[in-house]
Amino acid sequence: MPCRSSFPPKALFIDAPPSTTTCFACSANFLTWREGDAIILAEANVLPYVDMNYFGASGERLQMMFNFEVNQNLFYALATGDTRPLVKALKTTKPRPATAQWAQFLRNHDELDLGRLTKKQRQAVFAAFGPEPNMQLYKRGIRRRLAPMMQGDRRRLELAYSLMMTLPGTPVFRYGDEIAMGDNLDLPERNCARTPMQWSNEPQAGFTESDKPVIPVVAEGPYGFEHVNVAAQKRDPNSLMDWTERMIRMRKEVPEIGWGDFSILGTGKLEVLALRYDWRNNSVLFVHNLSPIPTEVKFRAGAKVDGQLVNLLSNDHSTPDASGKHRILLEPYGYRWFRIGGLDYLLKRTEI
Repeated sequence: MPCRSSFPPKALFIDAPPSTTTCFACSANFLTWREGDAIILAEANVLPYVDMNYFGASGERLQMMFNFEVNQNLFYALATGDTRPLVKALKTTKPRPATAQWAQFLRNHDELDLGRLTKKQRQAVFAAFGPEPNMQLYKRGIRRRLAPMMQGDRRRLELAYSLMMTLPGTPVFRYGDEIAMGDNLDLPERNCARTPMQWSNEPQAGFTESDKPVIPVVAEGPYGFEHVNVAAQKRDPNSLMDWTERMIRMRKEVPEIGWGDFSILGTGKLEVLALRYDWRNNSVLFVHNLSPIPTEVKFRAGAKVDGQLVNLLSNDHSTPDASGKHRILLEPYGYRWFRIGGLDYLLKRTEI
């Protein structure tokens, strides 16, 4: 059930008042009593130093929160290829209760908020993803959907989704992103990215029988519903939706991301992010090249169970050299998902 805080805007960036935190705890207790497997996912755009006030010391307040700190720095990294602010954001938001979790996302129902970036960083993201004034909102955000921001480049879209699914926490997809829906900048403010889901090439994209939806469907251009819709992509084994389904299935096979502890490996390249997760004697490793040019990286996996890196998405495995280092060649916007040590991980998994 979506809801918004009734507390004043200043509460977003200061310590949560006791009345607020009490409300969070009461709401969580009530929800758990009514529906045991339900959670509260909070749209709490708060600074990292107050995160624990919202989660609660033992996760008794909010079970999940969108990670806005990582989101904004992720888009800066995608725009510039500089992963350093993203690494800092990951480390800053690392503390959380064991029973709580971050929700990692790319786009949501509002604008892409860039308010926490410096003016220079914000301008870099504007230049890359929303250079025209009508693409921007409130002088601090971009009101576009992801696919147009990435100019429909399949490589960049896959990179962005792969990153989201391998960042610490739980990935959250927005409707339509799995088929690369576009936007309608002729609509006011946030409505441009709130157009109806494009199910088919039937009238009104198969969304409604009404001749006039409250918000019109995207009907023209390369992102129009006749070109971009679920029905068409279901029939195409090479579609973005088919790729997304495969990646989600694989993501479910790597619980280390959600449960494990992460480490950031040094690669010597600012444009390459390498994340390793360790959990119950198992380790996985994810490498992403945020640059439009190919690059080769060398690194040690550094896991307790070292050895071969088994590629979970292809047959491009890696064996360390005599010094224990792996050499990985990444294509432009390339990504790799590895399991460290082999596929017998279930036999090696410990109870704690």
